[in-house]
Amino acid sequence: MTAADDAWMARTFALARRGEGRTRPNPPVGAVVVDAAGRPAAEAWHRGVGRPHAEAAALAAAGDRARGGTLFVSLEPCSTWGRTPPCTERILAAGVRRVVYGVRDPNPDHDGRGLRRLRRAGVAVERGGDAAEATALVGPFGRWVRTGRPWLTLKLGATLDGRIADRTGRSRWITGPEARRRVQALRRSADAILVGAETARRDDPRLGPRPALGRRPWRVVVDSRGRLPPSLRLLCDGRAGETIVAVTAACPAAVRRRLAAGGARVWVCRARGGQVSLPDLARRLGRLGLLHVLCEGGGRMAASLLRAGWVDAVAWFAAPRLIGGDGTPALAAPGWPLRGAPRLRFTRVERLGADLLIHATPAGQRACSA
Repeated sequence: MTAADDAWMARTFALARRGEGRTRPNPPVGAVVVDAAGRPAAEAWHRGVGRPHAEAAALAAAGDRARGGTLFVSLEPCSTWGRTPPCTERILAAGVRRVVYGVRDPNPDHDGRGLRRLRRAGVAVERGGDAAEATALVGPFGRWVRTGRPWLTLKLGATLDGRIADRTGRSRWITGPEARRRVQALRRSADAILVGAETARRDDPRLGPRPALGRRPWRVVVDSRGRLPPSLRLLCDGRAGETIVAVTAACPAAVRRRLAAGGARVWVCRARGGQVSLPDLARRLGRLGLLHVLCEGGGRMAASLLRAGWVDAVAWFAAPRLIGGDGTPALAAPGWPLRGAPRLRFTRVERLGADLLIHATPAGQRACSA
């Protein structure tokens, strides 16, 4: 691998990011074709289910310039028929001499199969680029294809003393404009945005990215007993059909009928401790083909997700403020003893204006049982 190879691979990752939030239930993928003289011939990314995969689109755009050249792709090319033909056959027909990929297919049924097909046909195959970035790109797809549940990112915007609102419930704005722009980018990368009923009632959010840039994530509200007011924008903004209200059998039938009449999808989930079973909800969202769920609140929901083991990543936006006292804590629920407290592993820290974005993953956490 050369410095030029690394640069081309970095480009495939950037292209793949353009497809995040659009490709479900497929992973986001980017591809670049470089001709035999080392010049860029074409590039593409997967734009949505049923549309050409990134490799096929890039090769089609490159035409004869692909012959004898190199295909850089963020994910191992597919080798099986699905909604589209196998990319391996398209690669061989194009006469590509070399393929550089970022990560193997996380689907156990396909892992390495495309690479073996290409090697048997005489194509040079290498792994390249930033392995961590390549793996992160397909993390949600890998979680879904192996467990049947979506990847969940828990987003929290809090003060340094861990408060997400003051004693009056006000939370706008704890963090600054740079952090808020990053939240919108997170929303665009997700297939669904999840909140608890308390957050839905208090903030009356639309839960859509701004600007949307073509993304339409599902809105999911956990409302175990069916107490959402019908005037919420989630239920009457013309997009109620993209809203899922997760309830238990304790929700009155009349409330369920009213929600359904307004266009919302009402899921009666199993109950656990009188609340919606989060493992059951995870399984149902996975069946819908959702790869990545972003949870935006509130404090009780965050604690419940951690207890259920359904947190794959934490995005903590830390503002240089202190509220103290009766402010709303980021985890508004009975705590853990120190020895049993959830442990996180910091993976990256970014400065966003005056704020910090701390990326973390749970350390040694069991998977959410669906």
